[in-house]
Amino acid sequence: MITKINFKAIAYTAFVVGLGMNACTKDRLLQDGEEYSGGEATVFNTSRNAFSFPIPALDNTEELQFATGNSFFNQSWVGSPASTTARDGLGPLFNEPACSSCHFKDGRGRTPKSETELGHGFLMRLSVNGQNTYGGTLDEPTYGGQLNPVGVPGVEGEGNVKITYEEISGTFADGTPYTLRKPSYEIVNLGYGVMNTDAMYSPRVANHICGLGLLDAIKDVDILANVDEEDADGDGISGRANYVYDVVSGTQAIGRFGWKANQPNVRQQSASAFRGDMGITSSLFPEQPCTSPQADCNNAPNGNNDNGYELDDYALDRVELYVSTLAVPGRRNWDDREVLRGKALFLKANCQSCHIQKFVTGTHPKISGLSNQTIYPYTDLLLHDMGEGLSDNRPDYLATGREWRTPPLWGIGLIETVNGHTEFLHDGRARNLTEAILWHGGEAENSKQQFLEYTEEERQRLILFLESL
Repeated sequence: MITKINFKAIAYTAFVVGLGMNACTKDRLLQDGEEYSGGEATVFNTSRNAFSFPIPALDNTEELQFATGNSFFNQSWVGSPASTTARDGLGPLFNEPACSSCHFKDGRGRTPKSETELGHGFLMRLSVNGQNTYGGTLDEPTYGGQLNPVGVPGVEGEGNVKITYEEISGTFADGTPYTLRKPSYEIVNLGYGVMNTDAMYSPRVANHICGLGLLDAIKDVDILANVDEEDADGDGISGRANYVYDVVSGTQAIGRFGWKANQPNVRQQSASAFRGDMGITSSLFPEQPCTSPQADCNNAPNGNNDNGYELDDYALDRVELYVSTLAVPGRRNWDDREVLRGKALFLKANCQSCHIQKFVTGTHPKISGLSNQTIYPYTDLLLHDMGEGLSDNRPDYLATGREWRTPPLWGIGLIETVNGHTEFLHDGRARNLTEAILWHGGEAENSKQQFLEYTEEERQRLILFLESL
């Protein structure tokens, strides 16, 4: 269920009180237990390992499975043939040799500093006009659905991405100047000839992965309760669910994961990443992502087991459990006066219309410690039109080129601690949280305009609130 709160009334009261915020107003802005972002699946730790702890409720068997999943997640896979069948199968084409190469310390990736730098969680999605059999994107015929810059020995990589930035200047209402960097992308060093003239591509930076099992446990009905495709309430926000293909059930399901909400659950998200990022097949995706023109890729040795794929279900089960049970870091300074003032500014700007604060999870089918938890993820898991400035002009199932899933905000204040940078948004263009807000458009245009009207002190307070999440 979703607890309905009159956020606009709370924000209004806080601003009437202003700098003289009293105890009564402070109490109204505080929500009981909100420091436990993941409910009982919360861990209070602010070190570089803040995203890497298991939820406290794991039993002894699950703790062992978590440790095994952690090993599979962090290991560097090798090409075939190899001395161990449990660790081979990398490639023939791939982006990274390990899950942790993109999600270092289970955190967020960043953009490359040059077209040949690897290992930091950046990739390029590819497609052409049309849809596949299941309603998803149609792969580019020569390079597939994702550009893989690296190949195993004897297989040439597909190419590299060159990023250039244009600086865009602007000014806050109080006269303070700011700049944004607008990226442009060029795919260079193509290994297999020119791309289709209709090719579309979209950059991605890997997000931090704590709390995914809790998001998986939110009931469909609670996600759909926030859908407002026709903007019936007139607030300018019209989120909608993406419906995507669930490989296991063979049906359409609500998309929850990925920047365009194009994956329905943690297991499929994990198996898709193994195949797309590392070229490792599984029971969900048993076919290598080699296209017809890529003869060396198609003829390269593989690490298939007796079932005809490389990652057996034992390993996939444990990776799924590991990713699902990474605990959410608890809030810092959630009851601090300045943080609460920042929260009031967040509410006044109506940010919570998409970044919904509170859910109660349903019954998780596999892990009891994720069930019936009151959580504060600050997302609705829905698609929203974010404006032309953030558009990739590439549809994905029901998502248009301008639509993106609302990302959870929990843990966002620890990205710099864990990963050593403050790059945000789907392609890492924002160099800090302020720039991330300023790129908002479309349904979020009014919220951005409110932020532009805030004074420097107010902007700092809002950022302080975000950094407490």
